[in-house]
Amino acid sequence: MIRFLLRSVLLLVLLAALAAGAGTWFAHRPLALKSEVVDFTVQRGLGMRQAAKVIAEAGVDVDPAWLSWLARIGGRANTIKAGSYEVHAGITPWQLVLKLSDGDVSQADVLLVEGWTFSQVRKVLESHPELEPDTAGLGDAEILARIGATEAHPEGLFFPDTYLFDKRSNASGVLRRAYHAMQQRLDQAWAARDPALPLKTPYEALILASIVEKETGRAEDRGLVASVFANRLRIGMPLQTDPTVIYGLGADYDGRLRRRHLETDHPWNTYTRGGLPPTPIAMPGPDALLAAVRPQQSEFLYFVSRGDGSSQFSRTLAEHNQAVNRFIRNAGKSGSKP
Repeated sequence: MIRFLLRSVLLLVLLAALAAGAGTWFAHRPLALKSEVVDFTVQRGLGMRQAAKVIAEAGVDVDPAWLSWLARIGGRANTIKAGSYEVHAGITPWQLVLKLSDGDVSQADVLLVEGWTFSQVRKVLESHPELEPDTAGLGDAEILARIGATEAHPEGLFFPDTYLFDKRSNASGVLRRAYHAMQQRLDQAWAARDPALPLKTPYEALILASIVEKETGRAEDRGLVASVFANRLRIGMPLQTDPTVIYGLGADYDGRLRRRHLETDHPWNTYTRGGLPPTPIAMPGPDALLAAVRPQQSEFLYFVSRGDGSSQFSRTLAEHNQAVNRFIRNAGKSGSKP
């Protein structure tokens, strides 16, 4: 009996040693992939065995049962993270387990550019190859409700920046982050505003910042451009800014602004209506936000493009007309600030 028990114990020890050896070999053997890089997504709520099956189906040559066993004996089976992953040739099963438990997800990025309209933002997000276009087909109001925005109009509400995201994230998730980023930036700008600023709310500052963004070809002119609009608002003078008219025309704008466009009334026509337009006309960047709330001090009421991206500023209409003759009419160009 004793001899039998000793033999049984020795057999168990031998089997354990063999299993440990096989486990070590399996854990550190490079896995074959169907391509140099394999992408897969572990959905929220999946267990290790289910995740291992997803990985195998994506093109990683690994036995789901063995991978699940390895994660279990390594104490990692209950710590895997949901997300999109990217694995490269040469990865071992144990490295794969560590990747899942550490949440080492793969990321992509998208750039939202200063001066873009909301329609441009939607087009870029909904066509991005690594984003799920969950906003496609939704109206603006539905999108705002989905991201938790309280405003009635989406224009200008999103901060232009480069956003990193897990591959196969939703487009609405990027929008939500850009919305909160703009809220934070706008709050900071409003808190630092000039006490004499002729604006009543942060939203009015956002509107003015969007106009400054669209009217400036050079960063160094932003403060003076903002001062022109602030000075006009103080004395009740129409802003008369072409970008607002163009925005209001929408798809009817063919690239050339005509006099009839300036004379046709609509909510964004700052030639026919006083004060600010009802909404922003684009996404302002941080410099335009700062210029809008702390415009440079000046007595200027007019400006006109010099044709090189910079602007010529004037205090009186007579000075402005001289600048228009010099930079616009004599050059056969358009784009003055009446």
